[in-house]
Amino acid sequence: MTDVLRRGRASLAFSFFAQGVTFALLVTRIPAIQDRYGVSDALLPVFLAAVPILAGVGSVTTEQLVKRARPGRLLRWSQPVVLLALLGVGAGGHGQVVVLAAALGVFGLAVGALDASMNMLGVSLQRSYKRSIMLGFHAAYSLGGIVGASLAWAGAHWQLALWVSYLPVVVVLLPAVLVASRWYVDGDAVQVQEGERGRSNGVVFTLLLPLCLVMTVAYIGDSTVSNWSAKYLKDVLGSSEQLATVPYNVYMVTTLVGRAVGDFGVRRFGAVAVVRLGALVAAGGFAVVASASGAWVGMLGFTLLGLGLCVLVPQAFAAAGRLFRGASDAAIARLNVFNYVGFLVGSPLVGALGDAWSYRGAMLVPMVLVLVTLVYAGSFAAQPDRYGGGHERPRTADVGRGSNGL
Repeated sequence: MTDVLRRGRASLAFSFFAQGVTFALLVTRIPAIQDRYGVSDALLPVFLAAVPILAGVGSVTTEQLVKRARPGRLLRWSQPVVLLALLGVGAGGHGQVVVLAAALGVFGLAVGALDASMNMLGVSLQRSYKRSIMLGFHAAYSLGGIVGASLAWAGAHWQLALWVSYLPVVVVLLPAVLVASRWYVDGDAVQVQEGERGRSNGVVFTLLLPLCLVMTVAYIGDSTVSNWSAKYLKDVLGSSEQLATVPYNVYMVTTLVGRAVGDFGVRRFGAVAVVRLGALVAAGGFAVVASASGAWVGMLGFTLLGLGLCVLVPQAFAAAGRLFRGASDAAIARLNVFNYVGFLVGSPLVGALGDAWSYRGAMLVPMVLVLVTLVYAGSFAAQPDRYGGGHERPRTADVGRGSNGL
């Protein structure tokens, strides 16, 4: 069983990594996608909003599908679809907006199923390990984001067509994720302590709501970076297109660092303290971005944003699993929807405020919203009966133990 869990952990980490590469290649080339298809500034927010809406549909659908198919099977087939959709985004030409809309639509639906099933498997494995490993999976995603943003920088530097940038990545990752999927570990392949079965047979939304709000705020901040950092640096701070791809890379580097050490912080100080500190650092990052006098100062702000926001999402999934131990797959699928609510609100909000007011002023809105997390940080408090066996301190956040596969 130990070897099974190790292989399952490694294969799932690679899935997170591959998704980080894919998503970074999409969002860091938004200016190039806009230019390639001739999408106006007024129409761009519509395309950016459509992806999270469809991803939310995909996540809700996954909640129903996991009643019939294991999360590992859903992940096995949704990830290749996401990769092929990325290639589709780069395949069209000027004026072929229908091609772009179709590719982004497929991407959105598939990525909703992918994100939900990945986190379901992560919660299941963390339960089996009886110690916090969820931040490690999200660190792998951050590492993938760094690789993807670096490849995007290279594409911009050499002025490569989008499909030329995307094709080698898809050719490498597509067979790799299919091979790695052989070792996914689903919930019924791990042990669930008998005393934990049946403790929660359904999701009480009023208990989940604080975590949903935190998830929304975190992704408003994250979507602001992923969708607008390149445009902000280029149009507001006067950088080149090549340099405009760097902020997301910087953001992902600091996100990786924060998640790599995040488990130690939770074990030492508790999830509540780590979440509160993350919210304060993220708010400071938005303040620096909004007041930046040049591109390099702006990058300092994005550095702080990575360090601050990185802990919120993994800890939210962990807390949801802990609250609904007999229905953790449903809780994760529903919580994951608010990932896309954050993107849906964040991207159009910043764009609308930027057009009507200023992009500097628009950065102050997510700054205020992320401070709301301080109010709900208490929802991350751990219970004394999490893991047992002295694996972690009593204050450490837990994950759920689901009777239906997670």
